[in-house]
Amino acid sequence: MLYLIGLGLNEEGFSFEAFNAIKNSRKIYLEGYTVDFPYKVEKLEEKIMKKVKIVDRDFVENQLGKIIVEAREMNIALLVYGAPLSATTHITIIEEIRKKKIPYRVIQGASIFDGIAETGLSLYKFGMTTSMPKWDPEKNFTPDSFIDVVVKNQSIDAHTLILIDIGLSFSKALDQLEKAMKSKKLEIPRMLVCSKIGTKQSSILCKSFKEYKKDKDSLDTDIKSPYCFVIPSDTLNQVEEDILKRF
Repeated sequence: MLYLIGLGLNEEGFSFEAFNAIKNSRKIYLEGYTVDFPYKVEKLEEKIMKKVKIVDRDFVENQLGKIIVEAREMNIALLVYGAPLSATTHITIIEEIRKKKIPYRVIQGASIFDGIAETGLSLYKFGMTTSMPKWDPEKNFTPDSFIDVVVKNQSIDAHTLILIDIGLSFSKALDQLEKAMKSKKLEIPRMLVCSKIGTKQSSILCKSFKEYKKDKDSLDTDIKSPYCFVIPSDTLNQVEEDILKRF
């Protein structure tokens, strides 16, 4: 059978159920293309006491047949940072497994959608989540649809979570956000930057956009992947306001 396992937010964040499933699996794959890991894979291997094989997008999306064939013959574990079904790729895996009538089990884990509650912002007040890809101006690749989501969420007084793509530094992400804001004539009075949430090195900052821009170079060193932007709604309750002041 196939185990699709969420690892949680740090090298010790997986559940006892996940540990037992890994222990009972002959092969362990680690999906390594949807997020920058906040820890070394060797640390994870120490905790699960097994070696893992890191696989890329092509392997998971285009060579899924290999995993299916193996899952017919033995227990296979596919490990995913955070929650196992946050990415649409992983939903597709489940659908293919179902079609082939191969047993599977999804083992949940905490993700950034849980971790952002540390900001003190009510999870019930978050609107649509969006992601910021890494731009490549030389190839005319500068999509800014993420800012449209911010605008829509602000229109209903909702918070926005912006997930940042792999390999995109804080300073470049800030530059991209600024250009997108200007294109939509949008103002963002304050923003949170959540870095390595769920780990011992986690940090949450709350500053005005001007302050981030002023400190961009120093923050580029301090803010480590994975990180995300959280843009609060215009109207906050007293609890949200009080907790934001801590950051």
